Amino acid sequence: MDDTKRYERLLNRYRDGDINRRTFLTALGAAGVVAGVTGGPMGMLARKAMAATPEQVRFDGWGGVVSEAFEKYAFAPYTKKTGIEVVSGTFGGADEYIARVKASQPGEFNLAHLSGVFDYARYHGLELTSELNEDNIPNLKNVIPTLVEPLRKITGGTISAVPYDYGTTGIAYNRKYISDDEAKAKGAKLMVDEAYKGKIGGWGEWKTRIWYGAMQSDQDPNNIQDIEAVWDMVRAHRDLALKYWSSGAELMSLLAEEEIYVTEGWSGRIKALQDQGHDIGYLDPAGGLGWQECLFVLRGSPMAACEELLNFMLEPEVAIAVAEGQSYPPALDPQKIELGEVIPTLPAFDPSGTLSSLSFFDPAYWNENEADWSKTFSRVQRGY
Repeated sequence: MDDTKRYERLLNRYRDGDINRRTFLTALGAAGVVAGVTGGPMGMLARKAMAATPEQVRFDGWGGVVSEAFEKYAFAPYTKKTGIEVVSGTFGGADEYIARVKASQPGEFNLAHLSGVFDYARYHGLELTSELNEDNIPNLKNVIPTLVEPLRKITGGTISAVPYDYGTTGIAYNRKYISDDEAKAKGAKLMVDEAYKGKIGGWGEWKTRIWYGAMQSDQDPNNIQDIEAVWDMVRAHRDLALKYWSSGAELMSLLAEEEIYVTEGWSGRIKALQDQGHDIGYLDPAGGLGWQECLFVLRGSPMAACEELLNFMLEPEVAIAVAEGQSYPPALDPQKIELGEVIPTLPAFDPSGTLSSLSFFDPAYWNENEADWSKTFSRVQRGY
């Protein structure tokens, strides 16, 4: 039985109610299609097909609850089924991962989990894009057009990735110390409030710090007129913060242990904290930062196999199961696909499918300023 027939049979059993969601996710892992949004598992199948590394495969993800879910529902059953060991790695940010890709041998990585159009543009600039045959990905028609079009614009009409989910980087706060009303009234400026000195956190990533610095200085992050005012806000936040966090796991730990009361945070990770019983509020302020995550096929990958896997991952039942497990809305258009009861309760979910209430990084603008701004932030981070 070829891969397509196996996937179709598994999906039909799930649709018919013969297997529950947990069994479905476990079976996906055993088949090598992992219930998650990072790209490593697809690289597993591609490399298995090429017989490049039959003894083991490598997975790189964001760590924390995501990796824990992968280990439990995917890697263990996959290894049991195939005998192939999954070597699991983590990274703290896009810059770190792209450095690994640039230093790797061709074929070492096949699919990448990219966060945002900004990263897609960077990979294209490094000539790492491929060209997907969209005829082999019919489920792409169910994806929110707003998420696909920015990718086409960068690569001249073709695409090298499929959008898979989206979320926001909003304000997370402990309701024991900060009320919903206060958070709404202060918005992004809550994170430069001297009343919470030593109890403030923030992601130590230059783009996010500058974006919020622009909002705190009442500027459009995609059209900054006074960059010095932004750096003043970045410094003010730095001086009030307990520390910068570098991973989703660290973000969750700082909030759960009440080491910090307020920080910007990733919507899905905050939902996970709420599900664990922590009274954490979450707010997307006006002009809040939205992002999409896509599954990117690196140049030189086995295209037919990757396209088949991408199409399967976009099957509504699969994408919905993944979204419920990861707490990020799927890239599927809610005007075309019924998303069930859980997805509409997730932070950042837009029932209209337009995402018009969110703001996204303008890739051309931020790429143009990357060299200068990232260097300056590194100095500011060190206390200058």
